[in-house]
Amino acid sequence: MADEQPAGRAFPGSEIEAERYELFASPAYRFEVRRRDVFKVLGAGLVVAFCVPAVQGQETGGARRPPGDAMPDDVSAWIHVGEDGRVTVSTGKAEVGQNIRTSLAQVVAEELRVPVDSITLVMADTALTPYDMGTFGSRTTPIMAAQLRKVAAAAREALVELAATRWTVDRATLNARDGIVLHGASGRRATYGELTRGQKLVKTASDDVATTPAARWQIAGHSVPKVNGRDVVTGRHKYASDVARPGMLHGRVLRPPSFGATLVTADLGPAQARAGVTAVRDGEFVGVAAGDSQAAADALDLLRAEWKAAPQPSGAELFDYLKKNPTDPAGGDARSRVVSGSSDEGLAAATTRLAATYTVAYIAHVPLEPRAAVAEWQGDSLTVWTGSQRPFGVRTELAEAFRIPEERVRVIVPDTGSGYGGKHTGEAAIEAARLARAASRPVKVASTREEELTWAYFRPAGVIEVRSGATRDGRLTAWDFHNYNSGPSAIRTPYDVPNVRTEFHATRSPLRQGSYRGLAATANHFARESHMDELAQALGMDPLEFRLRNLTDARLRAVLQAAAEKFGWGKSKASAGHGFGLSCGVEKGGYVATCAEVAVAPASGAVSVTRAVTAFECGAIVNPDHLTNQVEGSVIMALGGALFESIQFDAGVVDNARLSLYRVPRFSDAPVLETVLLDRKDLPSAGAGETPIVGLAPAVAGAIFAATGQRRRSLPLAPKGVGPAAS
Repeated sequence: MADEQPAGRAFPGSEIEAERYELFASPAYRFEVRRRDVFKVLGAGLVVAFCVPAVQGQETGGARRPPGDAMPDDVSAWIHVGEDGRVTVSTGKAEVGQNIRTSLAQVVAEELRVPVDSITLVMADTALTPYDMGTFGSRTTPIMAAQLRKVAAAAREALVELAATRWTVDRATLNARDGIVLHGASGRRATYGELTRGQKLVKTASDDVATTPAARWQIAGHSVPKVNGRDVVTGRHKYASDVARPGMLHGRVLRPPSFGATLVTADLGPAQARAGVTAVRDGEFVGVAAGDSQAAADALDLLRAEWKAAPQPSGAELFDYLKKNPTDPAGGDARSRVVSGSSDEGLAAATTRLAATYTVAYIAHVPLEPRAAVAEWQGDSLTVWTGSQRPFGVRTELAEAFRIPEERVRVIVPDTGSGYGGKHTGEAAIEAARLARAASRPVKVASTREEELTWAYFRPAGVIEVRSGATRDGRLTAWDFHNYNSGPSAIRTPYDVPNVRTEFHATRSPLRQGSYRGLAATANHFARESHMDELAQALGMDPLEFRLRNLTDARLRAVLQAAAEKFGWGKSKASAGHGFGLSCGVEKGGYVATCAEVAVAPASGAVSVTRAVTAFECGAIVNPDHLTNQVEGSVIMALGGALFESIQFDAGVVDNARLSLYRVPRFSDAPVLETVLLDRKDLPSAGAGETPIVGLAPAVAGAIFAATGQRRRSLPLAPKGVGPAAS
């Protein structure tokens, strides 16, 4: 049964918990079950519900909530405290490598006063967990963790009140710790399980329930080891692509030869004639299913299809194309337009004026685990196991694709081998479900790396035009900033400028594009911080001094000064082939500053980042070690987009859809990483999965200039090196 469970479950020494979850994971578990009723399966105990406030969508992950999941009218169950003392927590969030299984367990353990290892999380299952828009936008820590803290605090208070009633004592004389309620005066004690035994108790938590201040955290705020860490490093942990069902077939899908090509004819006969093969055409969809992946690949090769190609621009035309193909003919997106003062008057008042254009290429997410899904039909009900950041969004896509009510669709998201914003959509789930319906058997569809690098969506390419002005003493007077296509995230400048105009212009995109870790914040920080460097140079000022002179945001100043101090900014001078750069910024409630040191090989012009120092502040820190991992992972990932990653395409065909051709960071690329965490226990916790990625590219651009005198304004900065050796 192990392969039939949603991946990622581990039950420390508890066969009962494993059996319970196997029941939940089975498609036989009735679709009509309401999520709040799922805890009936867990038996007697305390169930805590919470009236959830409505949450607005963000970036491409935001989808309208289905009518059946309307909130705040719906009261959904979040926590069950069982007779055995085990705590089951329900959340619609998905574990995609960011380690929220641990951090969410920590905040529940903190408020409930129980050990972390007594907690089991049920995650990202549309039949079992409360509605959630998705795992994106660094929202888990500021929103979901905050909700679970309140629910856990309400559960603790309910248990203490239960003990006070049972013992007829003043509630104030009781204390809860380690899963036990204690009465100091009499020495009486009762475990949570003893208090709930034989009873079904329901407690509704209000939104204003008091939680423990971060300064008093005993479990949250500390470096608790990763839940299930041993299983991850030993290979026992299972992911979406590991899911197997009895009688399962393997599917492959016929892909067009180029973007925009339409199917004219398809001959399925040769594939259908092969024993054990199911071939299906449904409109533009053509696919096959067979007993194993090789048999499916062989069957796919037997299909004969004719396609009609559509004219497509090439990569060489990309940035000109983006400027000439707006989707907002009126001249801008009013939602992202920021106007303060007059940028023209600010430029007129400046003694130094600059204008520059910056560009960013399309890049791929390159998740460790490509897209995968297993679909299984039972009558007109559908269960899909898939790696996704938006299980409820995928449920909607499936319901629409097959014209069935959402109540007949269940999406289970096992732990997923990374997403980076690239797994918001449900194509693999729909493809697997089409084949499963035709074959009347469960079917798995798993993308090849080439498919992943071609047919998944990309981080948007963009063109950013900046005009600026400053006085002789280094005070900014004007800032005019226009982003074409790459997006409005972090488009506003954090610097003090009296005359500002910033605007995002939506345009047509030759390639499919969507969310990416940090999304447009990387592009906008790159352009803004690079331009600040250029202004500092024109004024003859140190880049750090120039930024601080125009920055009153105390939190941003703090990370900038912390990074500079750790790096030793100004203590060493740049030399030929060796340079330093810095940048700073704010996004999604996180504040970051990055300093980078680069070396340029004299013969080849190859650029390597030898050292990177990142200072980061995101309010109260939940888990310092894991936050450091997030920051350092972001910096390593940022190396690719900064130096060499880009999708190459021509006439609708991606030319580098293999890892042998699409360069990603390697171990040999990793610099010395130093991370400074600023723990603000006086501030709410913000997410950390995205913001640290934005600082590296502009810092590296500044360092390359310091080392070579070359001002690089396009990402990637040095795909073929720099200097005379670069071609």
